[in-house]
Amino acid sequence: MAAANVRLVRAVYAELHQTKPDGLRYATFELDDAVSFVHLASLGDGPNPLSQLPTFQRFQENIADRCEEQPVVTSAREIGSYRFFGD
Repeated sequence: MAAANVRLVRAVYAELHQTKPDGLRYATFELDDAVSFVHLASLGDGPNPLSQLPTFQRFQENIADRCEEQPVVTSAREIGSYRFFGD
């Protein structure tokens, strides 16, 4: 189901490029095993704009059926970065 995940995520990015929500920085990476993915999001104040996107809602639908291991959401505190989140 990795190909389906890639297709759904690409649709999310297409919508993000059209809607350009303020305060959101988002990246998705496919790991070397070609079936695992890492999503990084940096959010501004207010509600998460991803959850408002129809394409992201479609990505979330039936996600349990597309994953051998269920997604894990965790928060992180930035200690340092170099140009990772832009200027």
